[in-house]
Amino acid sequence: MRLLTILLFVVLSIAALLLPWFIKESGVQVPEQSVTAHLPSIPEVEVHRDLPDFMSMTDVTEKKEEFFRFLLPLVEAENIRILHDRAYLKAIHDRFKNNELTGADKKQLEEWVVYYRLEDDIVVDENLFGLLKRRIDIIPEMMVLVQAANESGWGTSRFSRKGLNLFGQWCYSKGCGLVPTGRVEGGRHEVAQFNSVNASVKSYMRNINTHGAYLDLRLLREQKRLDNADIRARDLITGLSSYSERGEEYIDELRAMIRINQPIVERVSEELNSPEPKPE
Repeated sequence: MRLLTILLFVVLSIAALLLPWFIKESGVQVPEQSVTAHLPSIPEVEVHRDLPDFMSMTDVTEKKEEFFRFLLPLVEAENIRILHDRAYLKAIHDRFKNNELTGADKKQLEEWVVYYRLEDDIVVDENLFGLLKRRIDIIPEMMVLVQAANESGWGTSRFSRKGLNLFGQWCYSKGCGLVPTGRVEGGRHEVAQFNSVNASVKSYMRNINTHGAYLDLRLLREQKRLDNADIRARDLITGLSSYSERGEEYIDELRAMIRINQPIVERVSEELNSPEPKPE
């Protein structure tokens, strides 16, 4: 019995030594929960296929609170998802520098190249990782919230109610959305329709993180990362001048909205994130 125990110990020890080599050579991805252990888990949020009836809310403060209470969890969830991707990107980059990329790593990079709208034939090199790090990053919640409020009239516009489009995003294929009333003759753009508010939020954040018009915003954010500084809405909105034809006037309006509504958002955020009281 003692001999059998010793043999079993030897076999298990050899297996433990060989397992990392086997995983590396076979291309099986090592579980990376430790990579995101410092981050909150990605929350499961309800899929919203309609908006609350903001039209019927006559009290301005109540409407604002309900708007932020409705939208903030969706924005926070998407930002946490992005932070998880960013952490995985760093882990893959570290393996690349050690010449240890796995098949799963390469597949993930290919998926990010498509999602973040990079060139299809881009090679895996330091330039690719630099581009992905610039694009796979959070959008400050306050910026998302005030843009949604501004573009949707606090969830009362036709495009938000009928198309769940809170950010005024355009699309260009016939039937992809709602035709704007004031569209010039010959114009082909429509205001995009979404099947959920969640999809609208995700699409907006992808747009900010990929479109060439917002490169300055991404460069500002990248510099904040290099300086170990906070990524704040009031700093990044200067990169949104191309979002509206009103340019700097639009930026000034967003700044004013941030200043006025910051206390409301903080109050709602504290309410949403405070632990529920335990039953006595």
